[in-house]
Amino acid sequence: MTNDQLKNRTKQFSLSILNLIEKMPNSMSTRVVINQIAKSATSVGANYRAVCRARSDREFVAKLNIVLEEADETQFWLEIIEGMKWINQSELGGLQKEANELVAIFVSTLKTVNNRLNNN
Repeated sequence: MTNDQLKNRTKQFSLSILNLIEKMPNSMSTRVVINQIAKSATSVGANYRAVCRARSDREFVAKLNIVLEEADETQFWLEIIEGMKWINQSELGGLQKEANELVAIFVSTLKTVNNRLNNN
């Protein structure tokens, strides 16, 4: 997958999460979760763009770790939404799958770059 493809994929993930939160009920607890997941999910795409502008492998790793952290946090909020049954599982399943795949991509990339750094 190219950088541009992953930029687009992370942007689409952000948009999908924003569409999801528009469907959530309005209550005190949902507002807290909505705020958190909106921040973490949109940070995945925004921070991945910064990864693509990294000036060194070390900067790349540092920035990609932020992306991984935000993607993992988004997974957590999706689990909370699922646990509270605010959204049907049929609607959540695709987003959870995409979050898992993005985390796997970032973990794999970090392992590859860290191995290269440790072998130099």
